[in-house]
Amino acid sequence: MRRQRAVLFYSSYIPQILTVASETMSLIDRATRPKMKFPPQAYLFVTEALKVAQDQAGKLRNLDESEESAHISGAELLEGVRILGSRMFGMMAPTVFRLWGIESTHDFGRVVFDLVERGELRKTDEDQLTDFDGIYEFNEVFLNSYLVDTTKAFRQP
Repeated sequence: MRRQRAVLFYSSYIPQILTVASETMSLIDRATRPKMKFPPQAYLFVTEALKVAQDQAGKLRNLDESEESAHISGAELLEGVRILGSRMFGMMAPTVFRLWGIESTHDFGRVVFDLVERGELRKTDEDQLTDFDGIYEFNEVFLNSYLVDTTKAFRQP
């Protein structure tokens, strides 16, 4: 029960949630951990970005719907990565991704295909690793395009 309180207390500190969640995540069992190419946080982040992307595309799967109806493209998933990365890490997203060994959108594709190989995600015959190549540059979307809302700071009382 104490761990749940800690997660709720730190809900505004998403990076700590990733750390706590990665310790107990059932997504990747310990037997496959040595084969992972990236840290567990990267895989957890991609699964969360998938949910964001499905929500953005209006493709969240209900239990009575087919899995095909929830399928998204590589570009759609990378939009989820962009949204979630901005929310969680802001301008630090490229730095966090580099700490995970992720240097480009292609590397997120490698994470996705690792999850496919483990049976955690599914792909269609049309899905390819190249779908993730060169979609955007991290510095462009997380640094150059980052907007800081200052309206509250300069609002008259």
